[in-house]
Amino acid sequence: MQDRPHDGVSPGRGGGHTFHIPVMGTGFTVDTPLRVAKYGISSVISLVDDVLIEQMRGYHCGRERLPYEPIADGDEDARARRIAAYLDLIDQLVQRDVAALRQSGFAPDSELTRYYEMLPDGRLKQAYLDMLAMSDPARKAKMQQRLAELARPGSIDVNIMTKLDRDLWRGGQKLPPEYADAMSALRGFALSGLRSSMVFSAGMNQRLYTYAAQFDDFFPDAEGQFRKRIVLKVSDYRSAAIQGRFLAKRGLWVSEYRIESGLNCGGHAFATKGLLLGPILEEFKEHRASLAGELLRPYAKTLAKLGRPAVSEPPAVRITVQGGISTAGENELMLECYGIDGTGWATPFLLVPDVVNVDGEQLEKLCAATDNEVYMSDASPLSVPYWNLRTSASEDNRRRLIREGRPGSLCPKHYAMLNGEFTKVPICLSSRAYQKRKLEQLNSEPLAPGTRAAAEEDILNKSCICHDLAGGATLKHGLDPDATPAVCCGPNIADFSRVASLSEMVSHIYGRLSLLTRPDRPHVFIREIGIYADHLRRELAKFSMGLSASTPKYFREFKENLLGGIDYYRRRIPELLREQRRRFLDDLEDLREAIDRIVCLDAPLATAEAGVYVAAATEAAADSSLRGK
Repeated sequence: MQDRPHDGVSPGRGGGHTFHIPVMGTGFTVDTPLRVAKYGISSVISLVDDVLIEQMRGYHCGRERLPYEPIADGDEDARARRIAAYLDLIDQLVQRDVAALRQSGFAPDSELTRYYEMLPDGRLKQAYLDMLAMSDPARKAKMQQRLAELARPGSIDVNIMTKLDRDLWRGGQKLPPEYADAMSALRGFALSGLRSSMVFSAGMNQRLYTYAAQFDDFFPDAEGQFRKRIVLKVSDYRSAAIQGRFLAKRGLWVSEYRIESGLNCGGHAFATKGLLLGPILEEFKEHRASLAGELLRPYAKTLAKLGRPAVSEPPAVRITVQGGISTAGENELMLECYGIDGTGWATPFLLVPDVVNVDGEQLEKLCAATDNEVYMSDASPLSVPYWNLRTSASEDNRRRLIREGRPGSLCPKHYAMLNGEFTKVPICLSSRAYQKRKLEQLNSEPLAPGTRAAAEEDILNKSCICHDLAGGATLKHGLDPDATPAVCCGPNIADFSRVASLSEMVSHIYGRLSLLTRPDRPHVFIREIGIYADHLRRELAKFSMGLSASTPKYFREFKENLLGGIDYYRRRIPELLREQRRRFLDDLEDLREAIDRIVCLDAPLATAEAGVYVAAATEAAADSSLRGK
C-alpha cells in the first residue's frame, strides 16, 4: 500500500512542495515517480501507451533483478493488466526508496538531507532548520527521528486523455465498451494498489466517467478518505462546473481542478473562446466555495442512494494551475494573488534528464530551441492544435517520408485509430492508409490552387505521435534504437537553454536561483495573449478559404473575449505585479492594438482575396508579440 503523500488533497503550502510535474507525452514522465516521488514531489504518468508501459515494466524489473512475466498483446484484458502491474511495480520501488531515504540520516550528502534541502519555506523546512541549529545531542536525535518519519512520498498520479478512447475490434466486430482504450486504462488504475489520483484531461467522456463509479476506490471510506482521487484538467470554470456536476450525480467527487492555459502549454492545446488565464483564475477564486457547495447536494444524494457513508460537508478540493509558468515570480503570483494550492511545471523539466526521459540528441535540440523551432502545429491525428519541436527526429522523419513519396505512418500502435471516413474499422489520420486515400480524394475535387495546397498540407502535417512520443524513453533506455522521438514542449522552452539537475530546477521554482537564459522573455500572461492572437489569425485564414467549420459569431466572440481579458489585466496588474509593471502594461497595449486590427470575416472570401488574406495573416502571426517580445 502506498504511503499516503503529504500533499494529497490538502494544500502543500506550509509543508511540502507546492508544485507537481504534469504528464508530458507518453514517454517523458512514464517513470518520473522513480526519480522524484521519494523527495515528496508528485508527478503524472500517461496511461495511453500500454505497449511502452509493458516495455518499461520489463526494463525496470530487469534493472532491479525482479521477476518479470510478460503480458502479451493477445492475453485476456492485457491493457488493464499491464497498467495495473506497472503501477504496482512503480509503487513498490518508490516505497523501497522512501524507506531507504528515511534511514539515510542527516549527513551532508544524504538522501534525507536532500529531501529537506529542496523543500520550500514553510513548517517542514523550518523544523529542519531548527534541528540543524540544535546543540543538545539527545534533543537533536529525537528531532531527526521525527523529521525522518515526516518525509512522505509525492503522489504517483496517472493521466487519461479522454478523447483517446478507441473502441477495440476483433474479426471485424466491435468489442464491448469496457475494452475501449480509456476504459481499460481506468480499470488498470482502479485495480492497482496505488493511493493516488486519476487525472482526466481533454474534456468530458460520459461513458468513462460513468464507468469510474463501478470501482469502490473512487468512493470515500467510513472516515471520508479516498484511496483514489479524481482530478479534472480544465481550461475554464464552466467546463469544471459541468464535469464536476456530472461526476457528483454518480457519487464521484472531484478532489482537484487542475486549470491549464488553453494554448500556453505543451502537447495538445485546447483553445478557449479567447478566455485568458488571469480572468479564469479570478472566476475560480470567486466561486471556489460555492462550487463545492453546489456539488455537495447531488453528491450526497447519490451516496445515500448507493448506501455509502453519508457526507454533510464537501470533501477537500484543491485548485492548481499550469501552463507556461517560467519564473519564481510567476509561480508566486499564482499562489498568492489567486489563492492557488499548487502549480504545475512541465516543459522546463525537459531539460532535467535525471527527471524525465529525453535522449541526448533531442536534449541538445531543446537547449538550442528558440521561438522559431517551437510552433503550434497540425501534427496531431486528433485534429487538435499541438505544440511541436520543428527540429525533432519525428518531424525530420515525417518530412523525409513526404520527400520519398510515401507519406504517413505504418501505424504501429493504433491508439488514434478514430476515423471511419474510408473504412468500417477506423484508421488514423496519420496513417499511410488514410493519407493515401485522402490525397486521392483531394485530387479528384475541383479546388483553387491555394485551397488545394492548404488542404494537402493539412493532410501531410499529421504525425505518428502515438509511437514517437514514446521515443524519448525507448531510445534512452535502449528499448528501440531506431526510435524517432517526437517532442511536445511548450513555447516557454525558449526561456531556458541549459541542462539542469533536479535540485537546481526546484531551486529555480522557489526563487533560490534562476535558470532563465532569456531575460527579455514575455510574462506568462503576455505570452498567452500573443498565442491566442496568432491562433485567431490562423483560424480566420482557414475560414477565409472555406476550410473551417467555425462561424463569424465564434470569431467575434473570440476577439471580444481577448479584448475583455486585456481590460481585466489593465485593471488588476498594477496591484498584482511587483516587478516590470511598466513593461507589462506597454506589452499589453501593443497586443490590444494588434488584436483591434484583426478583421473578423462575415463569410469566406473569393479565391484571390483569400490568398491575400492568408498571406497577411501569416505575416502578422510571424511578427506577433509572442515572437518579438
